[in-house]
Order: sequence, then C-alpha cells, then structure tokens
Amino acid sequence: MKKKISITDVAQQLGISITTVSFILNGRAQEKRISDKLVKRVLDFMQEVNYKPSSLARSLRTGKTNIIGLMVEDISDPFFSSIARAIEALAYENGYKIIYCSTENATDKTRELIAMYSERHVDGYIIVPPEGLEQDIEQLIESGKPVVLIDRYLPALETDYVIINNEESAYQATTHLINSGYKNIAFVTIDSLQPQMLDRLSGYEKALSEHGLSQFVKEIYYKNSDQATQQIVSFLDRKQQIDAIFFATNYLCVSGLKALSQKGLNIPGQIGIVSFDDYELFELYTPSVTTVSQPTNTIAEEAISLLLSRLKKLAKENKPQKIVIPTTLIIRKSSIKS
Repeated sequence: MKKKISITDVAQQLGISITTVSFILNGRAQEKRISDKLVKRVLDFMQEVNYKPSSLARSLRTGKTNIIGLMVEDISDPFFSSIARAIEALAYENGYKIIYCSTENATDKTRELIAMYSERHVDGYIIVPPEGLEQDIEQLIESGKPVVLIDRYLPALETDYVIINNEESAYQATTHLINSGYKNIAFVTIDSLQPQMLDRLSGYEKALSEHGLSQFVKEIYYKNSDQATQQIVSFLDRKQQIDAIFFATNYLCVSGLKALSQKGLNIPGQIGIVSFDDYELFELYTPSVTTVSQPTNTIAEEAISLLLSRLKKLAKENKPQKIVIPTTLIIRKSSIKS
C-alpha cells in the first residue's frame, strides 16, 4: 500500500517548516506574511501528491470538527426525518456536517449515543430528549458544548430549545371539533410525562372545560401499530358514546384509522377525526384527515441558527433562548359533518 502523505512529508519535500505548511493549510498565510509564490508552490505540490489533511489532526489543532450531532426519537418517522433533512441541508450550507441517530426515546440508549458523539468530538448537539436526561445535558453544556433541544424541553433544565405551541394548538383543534357539532370528544395519547404530550392534553382539557363537555382520555403504551389498534378498538367498545377523536400523534392516528375501519365506523358521519402532526397520506386518505401541521422547516431553521450562533459565539445573550413556533390547523373532510 502507498504510504499516506503527511504534513511533515510536504514540509521535508519542499524544504520548509511544518509550521509554514500548517499556516497555509489553515488559511493564515496572509496573516503570517507568507508570500503568494510560496503558497502556490505548497498548494501545487499538495495537489500533485494528492495530499489529504487528517480531519482528526485538524480537529486537535483547531478544537473543532465542524460536525453536529443530531439525536431524534425515530429517524424513520416522517416528522423527524423531515426536520433532519432540513437541518442537514442548512448545516452543510454553513460548513457543518450532521451525524444523526434514533434514540427510540430510551434514556439509557441516549446516554450511550451522547458518549459516542463525545468521542467523535462533535461541536454541538441538537437533541429530542427523552425523560431523565437533565444531568447528561447539563454536563455537555458545562463542558462548553452548545445544546439545542427540539420538539420538547426538560422543565427542570435551563437550556436553549425550539418547540411549537402544543397547548394552544391542541386547544384550537379540539375547539374546531366542538364547533363542528361533536360533543363526546376523546383524546388518544401515549402513556408519557413528556411536556409536549402533557401540553397537548392540557389544551384538549381546556377546550372541553370551557364548553362544559366530558373528557374521554385514553393513554396508550405504544409498542407497535397493531397493538395500539387493538387498544383503541377496546376503548371504543367501552365508550360507545364517543363521536370524535383527537389523536395526539400521527402514528396514533394511523392506528386509530385501522381501528375505526375494523369497527366499520363512518368518518365523519359517525365519528370525527383530527390528528396532531400532518402526514402526506392523510391528504390522500378517504376522507382526508384534518391535522395540526407542524412547520418542520421553520423548526429546523430556528434550531440550526440558534446552535450556529452559539458555536460562533454570535448570540446576543448567554441566557437560554426559548423559541415557540405556531402551528397550522389544516381542516379537511374527517372533521366536518356533512
């Protein structure tokens, strides 16, 4: 095998110091008053011998890898994959690369992944945090690594985050069902203490309370779609007065549509449907599904802009930035009685 050319080899071949070569590689030739002629000579030689600088060595010299760690709950989920694509594109435009992974909302797995990212010396983190990660994130921040949380926050931790207005969005969606003539509205959510899920529940409860209507809340321990479908079928068997369902996530809505199909219930005549989180197939479904649509591009833009400002130390203030973005209620046929 051919030996890889090092910066020492370049310096020896050209009869100059390693420091001079290093200054040229790092774009500091003008600052160090290195002549254009010598710069051209070094760069031409590097091209001739196909010199490739070591990214690890460069990171050790500069303290930066220009890599950002992105950790989401499930990269295959349309919501998270859309955000990941947008963040990757925006990061690349600013000279950064993204490495990302799925945490499956598991605290221990997330800790292991953070350790792996730390070993790779990533410059900063964008994280969708599971419960119980406060100490780990605090340690990252104390070590000088900027962290931006997205989709949810950790109430006990003061850090940057970008979220949507979950409570107000759920309130508007539930109010829409009430105004459409539905009276026995259920809220199907996951069994979780995550703040975004609690905020959605709070918005649902607020709307029903204002109209003096009863609550029907079903919490599902989600493992897979089929298991969730059976839980929803059983719930509807017990609560036959329900005439509308607000699903707290799009994957719960998918399971719910299967359950309603099994029970032969007509949408929207016998039961109205709204989903939190849009999904491209909801528009194609018959009838099309009303959704609370989250602005994934805006979430990505705000998150990467905030992280880059921390990395470049451009943020005007050191105190945590708490960015809350509005959603859009897309009204389709599933929630309008004919």
